Amino acid sequence: MKFTSALLVATVLTSGKAFAPSNVLGTFRGSTSLPSSRLDGNQGEPTQQDIAVMDEMITKMAEAKAYELPNAVRRAFRVCSSPRFFVRIAERTDQAEDDLEKEKLSALASNLAATVEAVLSTTKDQFDERAKDVEEIVKQASEPSSGEFLVPLANERIEAMRKALVDTDPSKLDESFLSTVDSWIVKSHQDGMDGMVGILQKLLQQYAGLQVSRARAMQQKEGNGTKEDPAAELFEKLLACDTDSWNAEILKGTSEVSPSGLVAEIQKTMETVILGLENGSMAQRIQAEYLKELVDRIEALPQSKA
Repeated sequence: MKFTSALLVATVLTSGKAFAPSNVLGTFRGSTSLPSSRLDGNQGEPTQQDIAVMDEMITKMAEAKAYELPNAVRRAFRVCSSPRFFVRIAERTDQAEDDLEKEKLSALASNLAATVEAVLSTTKDQFDERAKDVEEIVKQASEPSSGEFLVPLANERIEAMRKALVDTDPSKLDESFLSTVDSWIVKSHQDGMDGMVGILQKLLQQYAGLQVSRARAMQQKEGNGTKEDPAAELFEKLLACDTDSWNAEILKGTSEVSPSGLVAEIQKTMETVILGLENGSMAQRIQAEYLKELVDRIEALPQSKA
């Protein structure tokens, strides 16, 4: 199946939907089946954990002053701007037995809608800039000679994507960046472009590994991290390598490091790094899902049962 050229420059709207030109940078060849990954965009029905996170955010926002809402929305824009978030506020309002609580939730729904629209209008240029950043990274997945995307991607193309990501200003790897990738995933699903979905999932995996590794390095620098040991070194190697290589690297690495020790190192990072991120943010969700997937891989391998 072929797709034409110049990549999905997506615009995130307050409805949570994304629109993009039909152009894509080159064409797709080869298998376009979706890889198995949790990093699949904001799709499907929310889990109980998702609802719990939304409820916590709604409770905090309902108690916050109106002038505090813009910063809260910016920190978790994708969640706050989604239709499901507003539906949950309505559900909470209907369920509330206290008149004061009903009033606060009703006021929140009204204020939040206006705040989301205001934040979107003031950050449009930022979203446009992030779209260019995402486009530049995804370009690296195409073949230099033809501009085609050959899926599954060759190792050279995966490494080229990672290099472009590493070279991107860290301050740009924010919620706007993640919202843009998420929008492209949703749009690609809608258009049946499974090959592009796989590439964008690969980008989210690389993002998660890079950000977790950077956070761990910062903890080490500040003296809050664990001193380097075999489990920590293996964990860093897994963060830096492609997720398709995880099984082989885990099997090789756990010949010297106990699987339980490796899982303990990952769980420690989840407690010290992931829980420190803004609750409900895309950064927290994506990095948590990435690490959970890594733990599942370790525990699933017969030779690597903790």
